[in-house]
Amino acid sequence: MRASMTTVKIAAAVAIALLFLTVHLMVPGLLTELFDLLRRGDIMETAEYIRAFGEGAVVFSFLLTLFVNALGFPPAIIFSTANTLIFGIVEGITISVVAETVGVTISFLLLRFFFRDTAEKIISKSPRLSKIDKYSGEKGFVIMLIARMVPYLPSALLNAVGALSSLSLRDYFIASLIGKFPSTGIEAIIGHDAILHEEDPTRIVVVVVFAIILIGWAWWYERRVHQ
Repeated sequence: MRASMTTVKIAAAVAIALLFLTVHLMVPGLLTELFDLLRRGDIMETAEYIRAFGEGAVVFSFLLTLFVNALGFPPAIIFSTANTLIFGIVEGITISVVAETVGVTISFLLLRFFFRDTAEKIISKSPRLSKIDKYSGEKGFVIMLIARMVPYLPSALLNAVGALSSLSLRDYFIASLIGKFPSTGIEAIIGHDAILHEEDPTRIVVVVVFAIILIGWAWWYERRVHQ
């Protein structure tokens, strides 16, 4: 069983590498341009690069934001802010949240597939880690939801913690989708207003109130699920 699982993991890693190779062969130079863009992390440059795709800008922005969140770097604020500059506040945040959620879910699945079994072996040897792991399965939804609501918290860290814990895929996805609205909203609005030299505190207040309502809902949901 262990040997067959190792073979599957090797095959999966090769398939991922072949996917990047296929993209490189189909669109030479694209990956190099993207990695250079990601390395510089310039929001205005990123916005102009996405805008250059014209009618396909929405799809390209969605895929780029998804890819960055699956990868775990650079900070997602670069792309959420760029999206608000291109598509507007509401549309930009919506695109960013959905793409980010799909991206972190892909990261969750990959990390869990490649590393969860190793984590389980380590956890099983420690009563304290086993207790924490059990707690993550019972209370992980609320913890992940609140963590996702915190602006500027490294997404890669939450992806790894979620994947290596007992948190279910369903709870992880829902917590990420809902939790990202306030955090992404705050990051994108602050970035948008700073670049365009605008200031509208009402938007931030609305997002914060929305976050408080979501925390209350999460508490109710967690109690109902585990009754």
